[in-house]
Amino acid sequence: MMERLTLEYAPTARAAVGPASVSIFADRAHVRAELVEDLLAVGCGIAGEGALRDLATDLGPLQGAVVVLDCPALDAARLAALSRIDDAVFQAGIALVVSTSIGTLEEVFACLDRSEPILLVEPSRGERLAAIGRALARPSSARVRDFSHEDRIAMLRLAEQVERLAQQTSGESGGLDTLMVRSPAISFDAESEAGNNECDRLIRRTRPSLPDPRLVRRIIRQRQARGRFFDGALFADPAWDILLDLTAARAEYKRVSVTSLCIASGVPPTTALRWIGQMTEDGLLQRVADTIDRRRAYIALSDGAADAMARYFAEVVEVAGSSS
Repeated sequence: MMERLTLEYAPTARAAVGPASVSIFADRAHVRAELVEDLLAVGCGIAGEGALRDLATDLGPLQGAVVVLDCPALDAARLAALSRIDDAVFQAGIALVVSTSIGTLEEVFACLDRSEPILLVEPSRGERLAAIGRALARPSSARVRDFSHEDRIAMLRLAEQVERLAQQTSGESGGLDTLMVRSPAISFDAESEAGNNECDRLIRRTRPSLPDPRLVRRIIRQRQARGRFFDGALFADPAWDILLDLTAARAEYKRVSVTSLCIASGVPPTTALRWIGQMTEDGLLQRVADTIDRRRAYIALSDGAADAMARYFAEVVEVAGSSS
């Protein structure tokens, strides 16, 4: 049994609905039990709990500030339920945390196109808690409007409590980077932003084209080769690898699935998904739906990020040419 935290306030009731409550739906009973135990330990109310399959017919139990779903395997009924849940939590302004397996990631990602969930792939107990802490710390704007000042302070304190327990559960001494809010990986200047005047249109016309994808693929192979000589932890920031892979794919007119991009990032899928989500929020990436198969969705560079990558490579080539 893990060592318990000394809490600043007593745990709330198990069936409490409010700004510091979570609903848990998982077909695996041990996952539900772990989450209930850990969240009650940090004073988080349990607004509802049950099997994911129950939501296929009744979405009434979706309450609280955060809904946690565990769906390592999917069938037609659960896929339909996920689509309905996606719309319901979006409309209600509830944060969503979803854990799945690498085999079902594509289908889960495609179903959840409105709610912007925190996605986890085969997470540990600590990773689940860290994700819930992140969701509590960053409630949607729709929910924030309903919170009093005291509620918001309580939410932040609760998120800190969840983080501390997640660190204990994971056996880490430092803060989990799953709770870190990343700054944008690229700062767009005025030239990269869409404008309405003639000057802006002329600038966009003269921007360089994307680099030869063979050059980008060669750079990617060189970066991957570092792992043969150094500890991979030295290169754990996947943002540049994600941008490189999507740049090459855009130049090749290829679509990139979320699973493929996770592999290209060189980090565990849950870490890659966190970065993909943050980079999408920062305007670097965008989600692209498959117009033929609704069970699939893709990730692509935003136009602004593509322009920035094109200018970067043009400058690198220019500098290399002038120094030779």
